[in-house]
Amino acid sequence: MTSPAALDPAYELTTERERIDVARVHRLLLDHAYWAAGRSREQQVAIVAVSRNYGLLERATGRQVGYARIVTDSVTFAWLADVVVDPAHRSRGLGAALVDGILADLEPLGLKRVLLKASPEGASLYVRAGFEALEDPEAWMVRRRR
Repeated sequence: MTSPAALDPAYELTTERERIDVARVHRLLLDHAYWAAGRSREQQVAIVAVSRNYGLLERATGRQVGYARIVTDSVTFAWLADVVVDPAHRSRGLGAALVDGILADLEPLGLKRVLLKASPEGASLYVRAGFEALEDPEAWMVRRRR
């Protein structure tokens, strides 16, 4: 995958599943993503297996410092999920570069919409990337596991 122009050259963005460190992703999410609380390692393995994955790697070490994934039908719809950057690597524009790289990768698909549930601390990142609040959020519904 071609890295976005704004990505610090000390890092690289990959879509190669074999380069995704699932154990590291699981730890990053458990430690730094409230929405992933309680997710098991087995669940994370299954999630990576069925998602379009994006890893942010430190070039010098190959260590995974960021992750995000897309769930999509590859025709009309995608859901951006699990965007996380190791706190030790934040404030370098990596989150923005990760999201920009994902959106650039999806562009050839011509998707009608890409949705996400923005965390309060990440909302400005997504607005900068062109996301906006739903026009009619009351029309959206959810069915939760009981």
